[in-house]
Amino acid sequence: MNSSRSLCKEHIRRIMLDAGAETVGFAEAAPVSGEAELRYNRWIADGRHAGMSYMKRYPDVRRDPRLLLEGAHTVIVAAFNYTPTRRQPHGAPRIADYALGLDYHDVIRARLGGAAEKMKQMYGGETRICVDTAPLRERYWAVRAGLGFIGLNNQLIVPGIGSRVFIGTVIWTETVDPDMPCTDSCARCGACLKACPAQALQPDGSGLDARRCLSYLTIEHRGDLPEDLHTGGRLYGCDACQDVCPHNRTATPTAIPEFTPSESITALTEADIDTMDADRFRTLFRHSAVRRTKLEGLRRNLRHL
Repeated sequence: MNSSRSLCKEHIRRIMLDAGAETVGFAEAAPVSGEAELRYNRWIADGRHAGMSYMKRYPDVRRDPRLLLEGAHTVIVAAFNYTPTRRQPHGAPRIADYALGLDYHDVIRARLGGAAEKMKQMYGGETRICVDTAPLRERYWAVRAGLGFIGLNNQLIVPGIGSRVFIGTVIWTETVDPDMPCTDSCARCGACLKACPAQALQPDGSGLDARRCLSYLTIEHRGDLPEDLHTGGRLYGCDACQDVCPHNRTATPTAIPEFTPSESITALTEADIDTMDADRFRTLFRHSAVRRTKLEGLRRNLRHL
């Protein structure tokens, strides 16, 4: 291994960790494996992406991250812990843990933006930051970069940290020696399969069927919910598969202040939502991922609690 390149790599890792990441890994920018591409294409062909038509777009870019940045050589992947520092009150309409704090897109982009500027100042090159908005296979690259493995619950599981992590990616035109891909695997205890309220997870590990997933239905889906849908008190999103995962039992609360649950959100009652107007919705969720479902969607979900 080139010693100067190794020093550069470890310095960049430290920059990312200082930006709030729990763990950081490196992979060579290259096309995804044939097996991974086949599995994804089959998932799309089976219609398991439901109404998320954007998942079908830009297949060439999803296949090769180098198309996102000319001259790309390295994919740097960082995992940010969002395990909440406190839980919602018992009996409150449940909002997924990831949406209790500030919108992760904005938070992680800002943190990685500062890190990327330091990288360019010290080592040159160009970067592109991706936080769940570009056609990039984030979980695939997290595994390739050695961060963790994909569980039966379709989540990235980082050993010692769990699955409550956001993935942030920096594509870079400079070359860094890649880390070894993660070789750990899910124990397939089946707890997530049993806990899934709508049986949206596949026992063979082939992925999630969004058409039945409460996270998709309560966030992404537009229109009425299925009449026989039982949300189990979940107003926005669903953490059932994560709540029972053994890898989350020892997870420590996030140290990132922006992900601290908002008191105004955790204190919401059904009555608050039922009487909420558009101005109140915009004010309360201006910096929250909950705004994605819109007020109409939130009220629709409330009818199914």
